[in-house]
Amino acid sequence: MWIAYLLGACSLAAWIYLVWFHGGFWQISETPECDAPEPQPSVVTIVPARNEESLIAVTIASLFTQDYNGRFRIVLVDDHSTDATIEAAGAHGRLSVIRAAEKPAGWTGKLWAVSEGLRYAEPYHPDYYLLTDADIIHSPETLSRLVARAEAGRLDLVSSMVKLRAETLAERALIPAFVFFFFMLFPPEWVASRQRTTAAAAGGCMLIRRTALERIGGIASIRGELIDDCALARAVKPGGAIWLGTSEESRSVRAYDTFGEIGGMISRSAFTQLRHSALLLGGTIVAMMIIFVAPLLLLFSRDSLAMALGLAAWGLMTYAYLPMLRFYRQAPGWGLLLPFVALFYMGATVHSAWRYWSGKGGEWKGRVQDARRSQSSNL
Repeated sequence: MWIAYLLGACSLAAWIYLVWFHGGFWQISETPECDAPEPQPSVVTIVPARNEESLIAVTIASLFTQDYNGRFRIVLVDDHSTDATIEAAGAHGRLSVIRAAEKPAGWTGKLWAVSEGLRYAEPYHPDYYLLTDADIIHSPETLSRLVARAEAGRLDLVSSMVKLRAETLAERALIPAFVFFFFMLFPPEWVASRQRTTAAAAGGCMLIRRTALERIGGIASIRGELIDDCALARAVKPGGAIWLGTSEESRSVRAYDTFGEIGGMISRSAFTQLRHSALLLGGTIVAMMIIFVAPLLLLFSRDSLAMALGLAAWGLMTYAYLPMLRFYRQAPGWGLLLPFVALFYMGATVHSAWRYWSGKGGEWKGRVQDARRSQSSNL
């Protein structure tokens, strides 16, 4: 029975730490408004797109409607699409459409497309670059708020986690947890702190100061990174300040209709996050079992103390998850299912390792970008 006591004590202690001492990662708060600078800095938006015919029109349209008084241009980079992405984007006086050259060795596809967009935008000499994905609908205030936040805080990188789509059963069950786990790894309070090394960004919406990008050696400094947003944040933070928040209005319209599609999305980069380490993989699985699954298992114990420890840990877990569920307008009852959601994420993480070891890691739209390059040990 001592094993049950130990599991219960460890799980409860973990949740006490996470709720009260882990940067308040679970609290979703409104981003404070900042006064707009005068005059407003110039911005060039870079949108890499590969086979986004069905989504690109709404993304570009949302950028056209930005309520921004500064100089603002949009560069759409077609990343070797085989569909009608360029035609679907339409035409506008502030929109430039370019085709990326062939990707050199050592680059991920997205970062090469971003690099091509940045190279095209150099003559405009903007104060900032807005890096955004082809599936994001931005609210009219997005750009002005990002710039105001950067200018007010003298920040080099400002990023917003846009609201991901949560409409299908699979999305409602799994997407809020995706953001919850992300903030657990990278508490925004710690990201913003200049006394901590924690660095992260959300790739769908990142505003970076041009001089900061030049300071780190340009986008080429992270050219081989699969998790490019966090890599960019890690490169920028040592010499400047960064900030990560949430956005209620801007949202992703990319659909993940099934559990399999969401599992594939997680699997694409989960093992990369663990630095391809079998030891980190094993440690992560053990930690998630203790933190998320043990409380549920302990409820079936015949010992009242073990059950009480499990119930207390499960209660704290559900309590911490409620703000994220409210943010996504989901019923509180979904919080009781978090142990099962965690099991799904663990399975996707193991699958990510298997894909990497089998030479298919990081596969996205026909590209394998994170395959194992040798048979050497990854321990």
